[in-house]
Amino acid sequence: MVTSEERMKILNMINEDKITAEEGSKLLSALTRRSEKPKKVSKSGLSNRWLRVRVTDMSTGKAKVNVNVPMKLVDAGLNIAAQFTPEMKSGQMMDTVKEALAENIRGKIVDVIDEEDQEHVEIFIE
Repeated sequence: MVTSEERMKILNMINEDKITAEEGSKLLSALTRRSEKPKKVSKSGLSNRWLRVRVTDMSTGKAKVNVNVPMKLVDAGLNIAAQFTPEMKSGQMMDTVKEALAENIRGKIVDVIDEEDQEHVEIFIE
């Protein structure tokens, strides 16, 4: 998470003309992305983990799908998610999910915008 101290340093640098507003914006974006990276967890923490799938209608902003599945039931959860996201049955998205499960990470592992269907698909391991 970007701290208020980090934000203030960047804003002060803009104020003092050390960097441009555009450069400050890029720095803030980079700090935000850094804080959102998935984190590896120990194998002992698997029992209380969840696979979360969110599908949001981009035109209304409302959730179309909100599925939370215990990691112990992840195969069933992936099958449910594949019903709502057919391209997930095979291909890069399913490979990404399987890789994240094998590497034992936490955080957002998939973030896809489907322009054709106006859907935003996000998959998290928590």
